Amino acid sequence: MLRVVPVVHGLPHSHKFLLYTRFCDSLAHRQFMWGYEMSIFGDARLEDRFDWLMARIVTTGSIVLRRLGQDRAGELAAHRFLDNDRIDVEEIVATFSERTGACCAGRRIIAVQDTTEINFSGRDRGRTGLGAGGNGDALGFFIHPVIAIDRDDEAVVGLVDVQIWTREDGPLAPHRSRVFAKKESYRWLIGAERSQQRLAAAESVVMVGDREADIYALFARCPKAIDLVVRSAYDRSLSDDKRLLESLKDLPDFGTMEVKVSPRPGQKARLARLRLRAGRITLRRPQNRLDEGDPKALCLTVVESYEVDPPKGVKPLNWRLLTSLAVDDEADAREIIHIYRQRWRIEEVFRALKSTGLRLEETQVEAAHRLFKLAALGIAAAVRIIQLVDARDASARPAKDIIDEALIPAVALIGKGLEGKTKRQQNTHQQGSLAWLSWITARLGGWNCYYKPPGPKTMAIGWNQLTAQVTGVIIAQNAIDV
Repeated sequence: MLRVVPVVHGLPHSHKFLLYTRFCDSLAHRQFMWGYEMSIFGDARLEDRFDWLMARIVTTGSIVLRRLGQDRAGELAAHRFLDNDRIDVEEIVATFSERTGACCAGRRIIAVQDTTEINFSGRDRGRTGLGAGGNGDALGFFIHPVIAIDRDDEAVVGLVDVQIWTREDGPLAPHRSRVFAKKESYRWLIGAERSQQRLAAAESVVMVGDREADIYALFARCPKAIDLVVRSAYDRSLSDDKRLLESLKDLPDFGTMEVKVSPRPGQKARLARLRLRAGRITLRRPQNRLDEGDPKALCLTVVESYEVDPPKGVKPLNWRLLTSLAVDDEADAREIIHIYRQRWRIEEVFRALKSTGLRLEETQVEAAHRLFKLAALGIAAAVRIIQLVDARDASARPAKDIIDEALIPAVALIGKGLEGKTKRQQNTHQQGSLAWLSWITARLGGWNCYYKPPGPKTMAIGWNQLTAQVTGVIIAQNAIDV
């Protein structure tokens, strides 16, 4: 049983209980919702407002302050929190990345990073402190998160890092005349370095990136503890005077494998059969870049997978992947494809953050410094929603990925009252597992155990209900100690 007794000596019993109740409410909420109980901002009022704001984002499924604030007072309170100079993006991200690092201990982790744009086209009037978006016209900013994926069960473990920036006005020096650290692409190396620091307790870490991450300097400077799997974007020069694409035909064949392809506009879901080939290559350092001390050549592995007999009218899959991992047999080649395919999980997080989820691009917040903090909160909330939806499919991950382990008995007490008489109304998942927690959350969110599986909205509603009930249980359990 969790016992937390605040120092309230010297006060009348009624005052003790009032302070005690508020203390337990805040502490339990913090432990349950976000997995921490230490001071993060050095101010209890700020921490309480942080908890409230995050809970409202997840519960309402919105990042529009008028909606998540509930009323005018709540909206103004959210604005004040975002405007507070004592809170910055780095502190918000550190709050979540610390727990992610602990959850990754001893596990094989895939760290996926990518960039998404928040573009205010048609809604940029009154915005301040922003720069041109990707189209060079409407105002906007960019978000580059890193999320941790369990390599063995493909579940989202948590948020590792977030970089947020806006482009400066005015012309830049030509791309080739700038050192790597002065380019936007430097964000990929920062993400790798921070992942090494924050995931140090993991058994292994493989960083995954799409074509934008095909950067010679990234391969050259990536921390040794981090392996890379990156989709090739260029027909690079090799040390034997060949080109990358030309060399693919000479690679050893490693058989075929089948992968599921999600439906796309105009295309049905299908099972694609991929032919695999892989081998070692030596990349030559590009001649059109500044010499910053990077080696003249890099020895890597290339894995090509191309679709065999695709359906008529469908563009066949063709992935060319560069990796620091060795590929010695068919199992190794298949594993590289498996690792790269986890990149789609970050696309789910982006959808949960943007138009089909929290709708960050519709927020009325105008100032850049507020928008950046709101975006950091939004990314963390989007990751949490995906974790809960993941767990509905019988995830074997532990519930402590999301909540403090000491709170599991309180959750179990609540969960027992949600079970019905029929087999389908029983929580058959192992107590303490993430699937067990997800079942309880979904039931509190209104899921009746029948029909379609619970989605993000149901999980968000249930999460808010569960937080409130766990708080009540802890207060009741501890009242005797006041």
